[in-house]
Amino acid sequence: MQDHPSEVQSASSPPMSQIEAVDVEISVVLGRSVLPMAQLLRMGRGAVIPLDASENDEVWILANNHPVARGAIEIREDRIAITVTRPADVYDFMAGAA
Repeated sequence: MQDHPSEVQSASSPPMSQIEAVDVEISVVLGRSVLPMAQLLRMGRGAVIPLDASENDEVWILANNHPVARGAIEIREDRIAITVTRPADVYDFMAGAA
């Protein structure tokens, strides 16, 4: 009996069931800000932190704190959603690009 190519796994790759069991934390970065520590310590409830992003800018999508994609914010009913628009450029993320 011959194996089908889709059923053959190399000795070095884990079974799909192991890969599917791994949880990945997804985060979305809306923007960034640099503040003096004294200002940060004075902040309380209701404080507003200005970000370097505008309403229509793409957001960063992170998987386990690593940039993986860019996305657009959408409002669906009473929930916020992110639509993936393109892969992330890690160098732009590290440089603080919007």
